[in-house]
Amino acid sequence: MIWPDYEGGGIVNLMASLVAGLGGAETGYPYLAELLPGEIAAYRRVLLILVDGLGRRFLNRHPDSCLAEHCRGHMTSVFPSTTATAVTTYLTGLAPQQHGLTGWHMYFRELGAVLAVLPGVPRYGGVPLKTAGIDPQWLFAHMPIYNRLPIDSVILIPARLAQSDFNLAHRGKAEMRSFETLDECFLEIAAILRSGRDRQFIYAYWSEFDSISHESGAYSPEADWHYLRIDQAFQRLLRHVAGQDVLVIVSADHGFIDTGPRRIIDLARHPELTDCLALPLCGEPRVAYCYVRPDRQGDFEDYVREHLADCAELWKSRELLARGRFGLGEPHPRLAERIGDYTLVMKENYIVRDWLPWEERFEQIGVHGGCSEEEMFVPLIVTAR
Repeated sequence: MIWPDYEGGGIVNLMASLVAGLGGAETGYPYLAELLPGEIAAYRRVLLILVDGLGRRFLNRHPDSCLAEHCRGHMTSVFPSTTATAVTTYLTGLAPQQHGLTGWHMYFRELGAVLAVLPGVPRYGGVPLKTAGIDPQWLFAHMPIYNRLPIDSVILIPARLAQSDFNLAHRGKAEMRSFETLDECFLEIAAILRSGRDRQFIYAYWSEFDSISHESGAYSPEADWHYLRIDQAFQRLLRHVAGQDVLVIVSADHGFIDTGPRRIIDLARHPELTDCLALPLCGEPRVAYCYVRPDRQGDFEDYVREHLADCAELWKSRELLARGRFGLGEPHPRLAERIGDYTLVMKENYIVRDWLPWEERFEQIGVHGGCSEEEMFVPLIVTAR
């Protein structure tokens, strides 16, 4: 298994370099060895494009593309290697150890509920946080990266996501703009960079590659075709902003691995294990946090070792915390309660799922969150114009 590098080779270190290079307050993490603050400080404007789901291995399959041509190396994601956790690292400059968001589904003891973090709704369904009268900024309690910077920032987010509680809570003092299509996204970037404004940081997020990879598979023709569209838009952008004194960085939150029906561990087929649980599974299908009834912990451990040893590594969650899998330094005060009693880290391309009675079942070919090379390594693409 590949675990995150928080010492100088991960996305949290990229953000440490960016913040320092842009003159901001230190994040507490070492700088990225492949991109130090001094290089960043040499440019008037810095653009960071995040392509959700673009792993290093996928990029390596397209060596003749423009993005691959400018690939300087690779970085690790965070643990787990999933959007809710890794994008929060990009938006705060902190590892999960400090920002405390640990997967798609999380148990928030302060709310007494399991939430889907990004849409901000309870797992059982319902309205988003703010509509329910809950202040997302109070719940997340993060300092957005833009508030660390002494310069102007602009965020570009797909229109369907721009007004989510999660994105608004992490906006900080930055200006937020939205777009509908890939072409609109890159045209908006070009317009901002040609505006002639003073020193500036621009963050642009593209989500569609992730959606296609989930639905069609990480190495499907559909994913290849969409990647080529991104690459063409990137080439056009570089031509449009030539001479604008801008450092362009492209990376991702995680990569993908494909799974299949025979690799799905459905807890409905394991009632003895389900009976040990105090809550539904949290986290991700590739990294599941298990809240176990105190009187059934021995039964839980025995069942996993006897029936699931080929599919999953069983960890006591506090051991993952002690080994620094979520980051370095002082942990978020609620981190321990947000990772359950045990964690199932799935092997190979296995996933584990449970379903609430009213949840609409779905299948995904491409999955992420785990510790495979495909999921954990993301590219570091750097060029200057």
